[in-house]
This record gives sequence, C-alpha cells and structure tokens, in this order.
Amino acid sequence: MKSLSRDAATSFKDGWALLRKQGPGQIQFWFIALLVGIAAGTTALFFRKGIEGLEGTLYGLDEGQSLISAAQNLPWYWLIALPAVGGLLVGLILHNFTPDGRVRSVADVIEGAAMNEGRVETRAGVASAIASFITLSSGGSTGREGPVVHLAAVIATKVSRYIHADGITGRDLLGCAVAAAVSASFNAPIAGALFALEVVLRHFAVHAFAPIVIASVAGTVINRLEYGGVTEFMLPVESALQFYVELPAFLLLGLTCGLVAVVLMRTVFWADDIGTRLQAKTGLRRWMRPAIAGLMLGVLALAYPHIIGVGYETTSLALTGQLGLHEVIVFAVLKTIAVAITMAGRMGGGVFSPSLMIGALVGLSFGLIATAVFPTVSGTTTLYALAGMGAVAAAVLGAPISTTLIVFELTGDWQTGLAVMVSVSISTALASRIVDRSFFLSQIERRGIHLAAGPQAYLLAMFRVANVMRKADDPRAADEDACWEMIGDGIYVDGNATLEAAMPIFDRASVPFVPVVTLSGEDSPPELWGALFHVDALKAYNRALAATAAEEHS
Repeated sequence: MKSLSRDAATSFKDGWALLRKQGPGQIQFWFIALLVGIAAGTTALFFRKGIEGLEGTLYGLDEGQSLISAAQNLPWYWLIALPAVGGLLVGLILHNFTPDGRVRSVADVIEGAAMNEGRVETRAGVASAIASFITLSSGGSTGREGPVVHLAAVIATKVSRYIHADGITGRDLLGCAVAAAVSASFNAPIAGALFALEVVLRHFAVHAFAPIVIASVAGTVINRLEYGGVTEFMLPVESALQFYVELPAFLLLGLTCGLVAVVLMRTVFWADDIGTRLQAKTGLRRWMRPAIAGLMLGVLALAYPHIIGVGYETTSLALTGQLGLHEVIVFAVLKTIAVAITMAGRMGGGVFSPSLMIGALVGLSFGLIATAVFPTVSGTTTLYALAGMGAVAAAVLGAPISTTLIVFELTGDWQTGLAVMVSVSISTALASRIVDRSFFLSQIERRGIHLAAGPQAYLLAMFRVANVMRKADDPRAADEDACWEMIGDGIYVDGNATLEAAMPIFDRASVPFVPVVTLSGEDSPPELWGALFHVDALKAYNRALAATAAEEHS
C-alpha cells in the first residue's frame, strides 16, 4: 500500500513538473493554432463568397437561380467566351508569378509537410489561389477545396516563418490551417481535423491532435456564423428494413467506384501528358494553354452546362434522385472529360468536388439498376448515390476515414454511415493498388518524389550530397589520388545531387566512399569537392528515420 502511495506521489510530481515546464508553451501554441484556424476559416469563407459573387455577376444569376438554368439562357458566344477569357487571365497570372506556369494544389501542401518543414511557396501559392478563383468563377470544372487548402497552407507558412518554427511545429501549424479550411468549407469539424492528419501530415501523432482540433472547430464556427448549421446538401435518406440485406450490393458498389476513381485519375494524367506533348510540339506559349482549355470547356457547355462550375447543383440533383439513368451516365462521363480538360489545361482548382459529383452520379446509376433488378429487397436509390459519392471521393483523395466522416456529418444517420463505410473501404483498397495511393500522391510521384512509399523512400531525397560529404581539407578526407582514380573509372557523384542518387553508386561499385565533383561543362574537367562516405550517408539517413518515427509516435 505504501509502495502504491509512493508511486502515486512520484507520478504526481512528474506530472506537475511537466505541466510547469511545458504547459505554458503548449497553451501559447494552442492560442496560435486558434488564430491560424480563424484566419484559414475566414479565408475559406471569403474565397467561397467571392466565387459565388463573381460567378453570379458573370452568368447573370438571379436570387435563387441555379447556375445550370442561367447558363442555358446565356447567348452561345458568351457561354464560350467566359471560360476562354478566364483561362487567358489564368495563363497570364501563372506565367508571370510562378516559375513553371503550374497551379499549386493539395499535392504541394503534402510535399511541403513531408520535405520542407511544413512550408509551401507563398508567391506561387497566392497566384495559384487567384488563378483558381478566376477559373471557378468563369466556368472551370474543378473544385474550390483544393485552392482553399493551399491558401491556408500559405497562411501557416507565413506564421511559421514569423515565429521561426522548427519542422514539427511548422507541420502542426500546417495541419491546423488545413483542418480549419476543410471544416469551413464543409461545416464538418471532425472530418476537417482528420483530413489534415490523414492526408496532409499522414500520421496521427497525439501532440498534433489538440491544436488541429482547436483550429478545425474555429473554422467550423466561421462557417456557421455565415451559414448557420445548414449542411451543404439536403439529403432525403431514409433507412429501410432491406438495408442489411443490401450490404453485398454496397460492396459491389465500392468495387465499381474504385474503378471509376482510377479512370478519373488516369484520365486527368493522360490528358495532362497529351497537353504537354502538344505544347512542346507546337511551340505553344504556356500562358495560352489555359485559354485553349477554357475554350474547349465553353464548347462542351453549349450542349451540357451541367459540367461547368463546382458542380454542387448537379450533385444535389443526384443525391435527391432527380436524374434518370441516361442522364447520370452521360453527366458522369462528360464531367470526367471536363475535369481532365480543366486540370490538363493548368487552369487550377481542386479535384475533391468533381469526385463528389462523379461519385454521386455513379452511385445513383448503380442504385437505379440495383433497385430495378431487385425491387423487393432494395432501399432508396439516394442511399446508393450517397455511398457512391463517398466511395469515389475517398479513393481519389486517399482519405477513407475523413471522407466517411464528411458524409456522416452531412447526414447524421448511422445506417447511412455504415453503407458509406463499406463502399469507401472497398473502393479505397482497390484504387490504392492501381495508382500511387491517391490522386495527390500520384501527382507527387510523377515529379519523381516517392512519398507514397513512405519515409524510407523519400528521406534520401532531402539530403544534398554537398551537405553530407567530407571536404578535401577535412582531417578524415579521402585520399585525393584515390578519388581521381575513381573519377577516371567513372565512379563519382555531383555535389548538387541528393543521397537518393548517390546511394545506388555504393551498391554498384562496392566502395567505402565516392568522390564528389562539380561538372562545369562538357569540355571542362571536373572539380573535386571531397568525398561522400557510405557510413556518413547511412548515419544521416538513420537520424532522419529516427526523427520521423519520433514525431509520428509522440
């Protein structure tokens, strides 16, 4: 008994000492997280209201009028001109304010979290947000959540630089900003917090949970101050006795949605490759590429105005069962084409809202067929639309947990949540085996950065050879004659390369060190910087792995 009392007293003293030592700092950081959440949530709100205002002006929307009906009443030349002119403005902005003419997106936020201490590009980020704002207001067929996430990341980057945050703190602030932006967009605080952890930080460390939740709640409050507690979609979902009998159908729906998600992602990447090759072959200026994409969207919208804009109106029609089988199939195919045109045209925007729309359309088409074939054991078709919406979106985002919760927070129905969970799990498992985990990680993989494979694959790319090598004047430097002999045999590495390029040389040559050189030109001899020792490279790699593991389990 006395031993237990001593243990309790010791634990209390340790806890009190920890609270005195770290408590004030934690409370201060939570206050910063709150401010970041308010800023990111307000930014998301103004971004959304700005799109609605400019879109209403350009398309002549009356109060309560849908974008689809307004577009149908526009002159044909105006319907074509709006996205084309918008694309031209986007091209000029990106050409002048980004080094590569590419819109920054959620993939860049994930890359910044993993490889840049939670920082993203600020100048290019702001330009990308303006470009996406113009695209979404003038008829671009993408979503607003992606640009808002990156814009929130810009805010977190500014704060991290101002307070000189280290890598862990910078990543936590990035997660706070992202959580608030997602929460403010969907009125979904739980899903916003988990999205930041699941998709951006890609871990569920305890130290990050509290500040991210605080920021997520702040973002939700900002949303509700403007819109109240109203959800994005009004869903007439009713539970039915046949629900549990239908679970195998939702498994099959999950497989279908997984394949649809893969088709959507592959179509976007294929269109982007085609556009890049055509641009290189024709010598097209990069600022013209978004304008041509906008022109193509305008022509497509002449017959099918449902494909322009964010697409929430068509999504609502699908979720409420107001579309027929032929319509949902045609709209799903055309929306996929429109998304591919927009994103391959470098017009900006996100992929989340399009995946929701396509998923709802696919789910409704599946439900219409299923209920027609098995009318006596089938529930409502809208339940399939809801499950399909979650399944496609989760597979595209690589976020089964947060996507399920987003849908659940939209409905509050546990049986609906169970249907979505079944479909989401199957679709995500299937799609992640065919692509590199998600749309965002596949984008990063196409840049040659292997985030999808985990820290053991991408950490080597974070170290420059010049920062790990032993210089020629180091007391433990390699023998200079031996280095020149190896250089003559073709065994060397550029000092500006990373350990990712250097490590395979050790395996091929079976040597303890590799000379580090700089190549001035084809006709100039290499300049010897020093040597990279295998043991030094392994030590740097092991320290990085240990630091990553410590952060993820703290």
